[in-house]
Amino acid sequence: MKPYISLYDVETFEKNFDKDSKNQVALNAVTRVGLDEASVNNSLQRTLTHNFNIEIEGGKVTNQMRSGRCWMFAATNVMRLEVMKNLNLDNMELSQSYPLFWDKLEKSNFFLENIMKTLDENVSSRLLSYLLKDPLGDGGQWDMFVNIVKKYGVCPKSAMPETFSSSYTLRLDKLLTTKLREFASYLRSEASKGAKLVTLRGYKEKMMDTIYRILAIALGKPPLTFTYETRDKKKNYISIKDISPKDFFAKYVKLDLDDYVSIINAPTADKPFNRSFTVKFLGNVTDGKPVRYLNLPIAELKRLVIDSLKENNAVWFGSDVGQYSTKDTGFLSAAAYDYQDLLSTEFKMDKATRLDYGESLMTHAMTFTGVDLDDNHNPTRWKVENSWGDKTGNLGYYVMDDKWFDQFTYQIVINKKYLTKDELKQYEADPIELEPWDPMGSLAL
Repeated sequence: MKPYISLYDVETFEKNFDKDSKNQVALNAVTRVGLDEASVNNSLQRTLTHNFNIEIEGGKVTNQMRSGRCWMFAATNVMRLEVMKNLNLDNMELSQSYPLFWDKLEKSNFFLENIMKTLDENVSSRLLSYLLKDPLGDGGQWDMFVNIVKKYGVCPKSAMPETFSSSYTLRLDKLLTTKLREFASYLRSEASKGAKLVTLRGYKEKMMDTIYRILAIALGKPPLTFTYETRDKKKNYISIKDISPKDFFAKYVKLDLDDYVSIINAPTADKPFNRSFTVKFLGNVTDGKPVRYLNLPIAELKRLVIDSLKENNAVWFGSDVGQYSTKDTGFLSAAAYDYQDLLSTEFKMDKATRLDYGESLMTHAMTFTGVDLDDNHNPTRWKVENSWGDKTGNLGYYVMDDKWFDQFTYQIVINKKYLTKDELKQYEADPIELEPWDPMGSLAL
């Protein structure tokens, strides 16, 4: 074929299209109902049932609304189970507006510190362009949530309920991003005139005061102390008075967050298995824990999740939820849509190729709360607690087939006690640094 498309080429394409009557049938269907509806695999309803022989009793499904806080919802969904156990509750929900406030405040500071670290960078450099692109978006990682909780604690939803801006974050994010880019411009301009770091940090203090004010107006002021009132499963009244968020975590969540580690599956040539990794400029709290992963084969991720579920521990995980998923029935399956037959073409990229060529990465965090094992103790399907409300899936719960786990699950968080001695040693070894734009630096939304 020539470097350009000729009219003769177009005629040939059309003739080839018309040779197969199936193409016209597909055209008629897709133009009426779209690609997904025309290719949906209805037989999955007979095979991907919501039944599991290992299952954790969870709380009522939560709803992140129109915000990118899935990583917070998945984490609080794990942590609230501990509160429910310790207080013998049928259900409770931790506030997601509370960590949102602190995450945006800390991300603002993290961003401005990174601007001051990169004053020598040209404004058009790839690194500065990366930093300016999304200074404090909603997305995040497990280790970033840990940083917030260790510094500020957690509180019940009643202590800091949702506001319009916590549930619909678009406008708040836009205004804060505008201010942060303005602040970045000012800091770089003053630095170019000879201002020292101590002077720039003085400017930053006033900038952070502005950020706090905007957040407090949009989200409300976070409580220093609160009173939590509820009833347990036996209807006994419980009143926990004048407790701080950090003390509430220590007394009623009780998890040692230093015991929890992130495991990834990135089968690309540049990321050897059984090695630890970190990502440059990824984080939220400047004095917090850096993001760290251990890269393992996918079979090991499954083993670790199953071991956790068997001991009644839910598992935070990150995946590419937009790939082959049905929101109404709640199926996560590579067989959810038959695009290949509909469009008469194969989609041949494997997991590594999808990562290398920008076709897939972690986009969303959810929680594993169950698994179904066959007679040989191999997983066939997984129970997933989502945070999109109870109008999707099976009252908000999804079911994932094992092949989808292979292809589109990228990260899990488990207690390090489930790792082998060698795996733990490799996790704790000096990590390989990845560039900020590496797909393993993606944030769950």
